[in-house]
Amino acid sequence: MYDLSTRKRALALVAQGRSLNSVSRETGISRAAIRSWKARLEPLPRMAPPDPGPPADEAAYAYLLGLYLGDGCISGHPRSTGYYLRIACANSWPGLIDACEIAMRTINPTGCAFRTQAQGYVSVVSYSRHWPHLFPQHGPGVKHERRITLEPWQQAIVDAYPWEFIRGLIHSDGCRITNWTTRIVGGERKRYEYPRYFFTNLSADIIQLFTRALDQVGVDWKQANARNISIARKASVALMDAHVGPKY
Repeated sequence: MYDLSTRKRALALVAQGRSLNSVSRETGISRAAIRSWKARLEPLPRMAPPDPGPPADEAAYAYLLGLYLGDGCISGHPRSTGYYLRIACANSWPGLIDACEIAMRTINPTGCAFRTQAQGYVSVVSYSRHWPHLFPQHGPGVKHERRITLEPWQQAIVDAYPWEFIRGLIHSDGCRITNWTTRIVGGERKRYEYPRYFFTNLSADIIQLFTRALDQVGVDWKQANARNISIARKASVALMDAHVGPKY
């Protein structure tokens, strides 16, 4: 769809006595489009796509929701009523990229998704008219500068599939690392290593969604600062290993 200024420029050329053929060749706009603008300059309003309702595969949606809240964005197509969902995935984790694309294809009503390579990461991309309905957290600006809350139907899915939601958040903005410390044993300093999970996000709302899901599944956590959640207790790390695991 051409914007209003483009339409006015094309019609101004016609008003100079130029033929539709010459204006079309110069601008790349079809003669039929220019002719129709002579009758109606203003573009027709976009029709809002129908709400598709909650996704059928709720487990896949909970995972994709976690990925979206961490590393996803939605942008409108400039010439249609559709939208692109993009999720950035680091090149280091090919299994994560595969899992993201599978979830996106499962949730997209058209079943389509593709990948675009950027410097250091892959964007998994999918086009649909329905992404704003499926992810109503979409809005202008970065997520941590606006309110992020789940719709009741989204919260019901997260409550039913908390581990999938947690896994999506960890795969986007989390990690499993090995920490170490030293202790004096028998007069000798010894080094001990232990695994822990971290989750980092600038949005206090997304942090709260993450910790609420952790509480639901019985994982102990600590908030190191405003943006970091740590999971270090042995039993809780074992739970995370069983249901989430490290990125791959």
